[in-house]
Amino acid sequence: MAAMPADQELPSTSREHPPEDSDADDDPEDDGDVNDDEEMEEEEEETGNELLARLSNGTVRIRVHDVVIKGNTITKDSIIEAEVADLFRSASTLKELVHAAATANAMLRQLGIFDSVAITLDAGPPELPDTANVVIQVVEAKNPLTGDIGIYTRPEARTWTLEGSLKRKNYFGYGDIWDASVAYGWDQTTELSVGAHLPRFKALSSPLTARVSLLTQDWLKFSSYKEHLLGLSLGLFSTRQHDLSYNLTWRALADPSQMASKSVRRQLGHSLLSSIKYTFRIDQRDSFLRPRSGYAFLSTTQIAGLGPDSKSLRFLRQEIDLRGALPLGFYNAALNVGVSAGFVMPWGRGFMNNCSPLPDRFFMGGHSSPVCTLGGPTSLLGFKFRGLGPTESRRRIPAKTDGEDSTAAPGRDVLGGDIAVTAFADLSFDLPLKLFREAGIHGHAFVCAGNLTKVFPQELRSFSLHKFGETFRSTAGFGLIIPTKLFRMEINYCYILRQFEHDHGKTGIQFNFSSP
Repeated sequence: MAAMPADQELPSTSREHPPEDSDADDDPEDDGDVNDDEEMEEEEEETGNELLARLSNGTVRIRVHDVVIKGNTITKDSIIEAEVADLFRSASTLKELVHAAATANAMLRQLGIFDSVAITLDAGPPELPDTANVVIQVVEAKNPLTGDIGIYTRPEARTWTLEGSLKRKNYFGYGDIWDASVAYGWDQTTELSVGAHLPRFKALSSPLTARVSLLTQDWLKFSSYKEHLLGLSLGLFSTRQHDLSYNLTWRALADPSQMASKSVRRQLGHSLLSSIKYTFRIDQRDSFLRPRSGYAFLSTTQIAGLGPDSKSLRFLRQEIDLRGALPLGFYNAALNVGVSAGFVMPWGRGFMNNCSPLPDRFFMGGHSSPVCTLGGPTSLLGFKFRGLGPTESRRRIPAKTDGEDSTAAPGRDVLGGDIAVTAFADLSFDLPLKLFREAGIHGHAFVCAGNLTKVFPQELRSFSLHKFGETFRSTAGFGLIIPTKLFRMEINYCYILRQFEHDHGKTGIQFNFSSP
């Protein structure tokens, strides 16, 4: 391009910047071009809005043509396809397909065998309009062998356990997880177990689990017996709300102290437990640590005695648990109420003259929160673990002191109950200090009551609901709740409103812990 001389004057007009008095703006052809551009922009905007509306309303029809799986070197394609096939097959609109992809991503991650999962939606073949391909990209676990060790608390018994486990993931490529664990408790509880988990087994759509365990529990302090268990458990059916399992266990009860009461001595020896258990669970509460709205319900049914062996225990055990939370609208306050009930009874020939197995009865008390605990009538604040209910005096053991015979105090064995009921009301609220509110620390006031009694065999004739209601134990109090990511800790002042002879309730400060 030739350079322009420095002394040459610029023209007074140019195409880029026409003068204001030019007649160019009055050209009807230019006006027509501008109007056409505006109309095209409006049409494009309307088309885009219409498309967004169709997407949000779910009216864009589409179907999945193919599912492409990438990145799996060990995991079988059939396992991944079985997890997500029903989701993508049922999607008929783009909105449903996007939702199905998000759900499938979460389900594949829950298998525990992938480090990452990514799902991409791609256009289908040109000759098949309104179709899409789903591309699943997985990254299998780099280290299929994992282990952990830790110290855990059992709040209901105020004991600690040292636990370790080792897992081998996806050994056969079917999403299988094999594990072995060991636990040792300060209360001389020891457990060894090995198990396997399959997300799917042939035509079964629910996970299948199996576990063999060896367990030893020491109940000498409470009920003068030690319990040894060798068992096999099978998880037959499991979903979010339903769970069905079978258990086959050899059980032995022994009394090394030779001080057990008459009722406990009758149950010592070997027995076989062959039972099936069904659990229905629904939890619509907005939070586990601090529920402010919603409800929860749990029902567990166990039938034991599925076998011809004369040593097989035969009993029916049922428990229900109902929770509800109601927001009050001030200071972030909420009222939680709940009721739990359960019964256990023998069945079979001559069941009226038999008693229920001691380890399968209901025991009450401990240091678990009734608001969080969803597992039957077990929690009653202010009372020690196994701290109330029917008891019986232990055997008197003569002892020699300085050459003279004397009788030591025998103590009493806790026998548990065939029928148990608990109820509570809990009012939680924010504290005025901003520091506490930001940390989630809040206060609460509560009242709870409960009772349990034996029914079989002799007590059945004299049992009455009126007498059962008159012997309820009750507690009231208030406290401070400190929630963490792992558990909920309560520092409570408990005042015993009613207790009876041989109960172990105490007015004062009590620490309670609850974990999900």
